[in-house]
Amino acid sequence: MRRGRPLIAVGVHLLTLSGAVLSLAAIIAASAGDWPRTFALLGLALIVDGIDGPLARRLDVAETLARWQGAILDLVVDYQTYVFVPAYIVYAAGLMPAGLGFIAAAVICVTSGFHFADRHSKTPDQFFRGFPAVWNLVVFHIMALSLSPPVALILVAACAAATFLPVAFVHPLRVVRLRAATLGVTLVWAILAVISLAQNMQPDFWVRIGLSAAAAYFLFLSLLRSTRLWRE
Repeated sequence: MRRGRPLIAVGVHLLTLSGAVLSLAAIIAASAGDWPRTFALLGLALIVDGIDGPLARRLDVAETLARWQGAILDLVVDYQTYVFVPAYIVYAAGLMPAGLGFIAAAVICVTSGFHFADRHSKTPDQFFRGFPAVWNLVVFHIMALSLSPPVALILVAACAAATFLPVAFVHPLRVVRLRAATLGVTLVWAILAVISLAQNMQPDFWVRIGLSAAAAYFLFLSLLRSTRLWRE
């Protein structure tokens, strides 16, 4: 087992970097206007991001392959899948008012850079400080809910500004308090997201209601964490 540990560690790094390959495939799909395929690939990248970190810690990859820092690999891949590809979708899909697509995409890229460089981006109870640059989820909701360009622009501007605000945002997998409820809502959201993809990103009304309710739950929990009521 000890002899095989370096190969196992390399395998974990390759798993992380598979997210970069998925983001490349997502860009190609987006350039063809195949939005269900684009978001399906981003969804796979989201799954990879959810399992590679715990796997690396469990297998002591940082100690086995000290030369390559998995955390940096993860940040590089996350920027591609969470920021760059969604920013391209905002521009290519015409989600913003006329003439503002590139500006909105540029704002997404720039503000997200500050989040990824933030040394204090997490709270002790596993919340994010400020908007955590999950633009893949924001853009997915803009499309799935068929938000109008003005509303989409307001949402992008609000999220970009929230990057620098003292507002806590929930991590759906690492949250400590209300963990069972949050994981349950996350699972329901994932099911509704898959249904949205199957319905060509034009989901039925009840699916849109479910996606909106899940988003409202996460927003409520995040705002509650930012108030005195959470401590009490």
